[in-house]
Amino acid sequence: MPKLTVDGIEVEVEAGATLLQACEEAGAEIPRFCYHERLSIAGNCRMCLVEVEKSPKPVASCAMPAGDGMVVSTKSEQVKRAREGVMEFLLINHPLDCPICDQGGECDLQDQSMAYGVDGSRFHENKRAVEEKYMGPLVKTVMTRCIHCTRCIRFSQEVAGVPELGAIGRGEDMEITTYLEHALTSELSANVVDLCPVGALTFRPFAYTARPWELKKTESIDVMDAVGSNIRVDARGPEVMRILPRLNDDVNEEWISDKTRFVWDGLKMQRLDTPFVRINGRLQPATWEEAFAAIAARLKDVDGSRIAAIAGDLACAESMKALKDLYTSLGCTSIDCRQDGAKLDASNRGAYLFNTTIAGIEEADAILLVGTDPRKEAAIINARILKRARQKDVEGGLKVGVIGPRNDLTYDYDYIGAGPQSLKDLGSFGDVLKNAARPMIVIGQGALTRKDGAAVLAEALALAKSVGAITDEWNGFNVLHTAAARVAGLDLGLVPGEGGRDVEGILEGASSGEIEVVHLLGADEIDMNRLGKAFVIYQGTHGDAGAHRADVILPGAAYTEKNATWVNTEGRVQLGRRAVFPPGSAREDWAILRALSGVLGKTLPYDDLDAIRAAMEADAPHFAMSDVIAPVTEMPSLPQGELDAAPFETPVRDFFMTNPVARASAVMAECSAGRAAAARIQAAE
Repeated sequence: MPKLTVDGIEVEVEAGATLLQACEEAGAEIPRFCYHERLSIAGNCRMCLVEVEKSPKPVASCAMPAGDGMVVSTKSEQVKRAREGVMEFLLINHPLDCPICDQGGECDLQDQSMAYGVDGSRFHENKRAVEEKYMGPLVKTVMTRCIHCTRCIRFSQEVAGVPELGAIGRGEDMEITTYLEHALTSELSANVVDLCPVGALTFRPFAYTARPWELKKTESIDVMDAVGSNIRVDARGPEVMRILPRLNDDVNEEWISDKTRFVWDGLKMQRLDTPFVRINGRLQPATWEEAFAAIAARLKDVDGSRIAAIAGDLACAESMKALKDLYTSLGCTSIDCRQDGAKLDASNRGAYLFNTTIAGIEEADAILLVGTDPRKEAAIINARILKRARQKDVEGGLKVGVIGPRNDLTYDYDYIGAGPQSLKDLGSFGDVLKNAARPMIVIGQGALTRKDGAAVLAEALALAKSVGAITDEWNGFNVLHTAAARVAGLDLGLVPGEGGRDVEGILEGASSGEIEVVHLLGADEIDMNRLGKAFVIYQGTHGDAGAHRADVILPGAAYTEKNATWVNTEGRVQLGRRAVFPPGSAREDWAILRALSGVLGKTLPYDDLDAIRAAMEADAPHFAMSDVIAPVTEMPSLPQGELDAAPFETPVRDFFMTNPVARASAVMAECSAGRAAAARIQAAE
């Protein structure tokens, strides 16, 4: 490990570390525009110049390896003059847009020009102007501001895996653009705005709506998929204005998907803000007392076997705990959190978790994807797989095999087959898994929501054991969920009890009249036509499918409007925090159920958030461990079943329209329409 001296301080760094990293290890602040820790080195902005003893000129520290015995100065007069000169060059063509620029207050160029620049310029020539580029409905461009750091280009190729951005021209004529100025198609495209150190790329939906210093910032958790990306919710008054990523190397690093980032406008559209009761076939506004009275009147003298409850994909752990406790007290055993019909057993935690963990993907050397399209179902996890595929420490590169739909996953893979029969005959990829030191098998909801889902799960688990994917040091069996609520629901036991019905059974019972009352906790993805004449209680946030079918509507709080617990696909318990209050008369879901329990004469034994969380911890002790993954000590052996010959299908048809919040978003609707139009054009070609 090389030792060097930085500003008189001796430091020791890992072999291969750059001079910039060594300087920061010594506590020196090095300005930069093109360098980013998660991107390849470009070395083209020259802002990170430092003085190295015996070097005839300043050195770009981002591109220079740290060497043993180097003596570096970051504060000398030579370094000061060099940085001032670089800043002067960068500002030659930069427009004076700071008062009207959306990047104002968060602009690296603005901050560094204050810290390292001079108060005047020696250049008086005319400034360059560059035409704006169309990059789709999410990214707004003012390319005259661009300083050609190429961060956006490197991100689109190295992290997103969709190399749509590039540079044309040379020198002063160089421009950053998309191919033929088409819209960006990556599910992670808007991360380029976070990376842009100037105001060349900004958020189109957020443009000219607020300044950063006006916003209250709240750390929370995303629920658009099951990854549990760490986010920061920026709000002004009662309104969410934008959502940004929060650093968590174990989950989402510093990226989030476009749906996570721009779904916020759906939080204020089509909202349920007052209770409703259906009277003479029409939903009428009501008070909470009237809504509870209507439910109590209908539930009176109804046997528990004729009552059912379904938890939706966006339900928090607290609300599902209250839902289960309330309806269990009524004698109901037909409770289910798997509204898509996934064949998962709550008694075998290792059989429904992403056991390798998201960060653990970077240790795998072979991956088999079964019935999943991670690019649509979990874009952040897909980016992790691409990151691993680009690493050079795997001999011959990472081997990825796919059983299911043949889609563009942004990395190369071996296509094995379309359906579950391929699990029995992997061909040459079977040898790849057996010879791998750390193989992974990832089974998606497209394989589990079928009638033979349980058999597919058992076959995949048996395969994992046979190829050595499950050892004392490594657990390579993984279930990739698409619903933020699913793992918490399974942890809390929201599955049918003795004699109870699953979602399919509930729908059949409602159609035949055997189920008289159904409580939908944000469950909008089921076939409402199959509920027959059942009395439907819908508790949720938006006027989506469930609300249209409901006989009583109880308005709940969205994920940005409550303190709540979420468990992601790898079993990591995370806490979301309230950024704004629910609109109108809407309330937190667990509090609604607690109040309803009192009216029904089955008062739940908790009155505040701490009490219900204590009850959750009693059911599943790992709920006491925030941001920690409780290890699975034993993997089950599942009974084998008969496999169907039908091919797997991805459960996510439209990436931008997967839940009520997204379907209420105008931005998501525009993205969906644009993606569909592009697909039609591509199909026609």
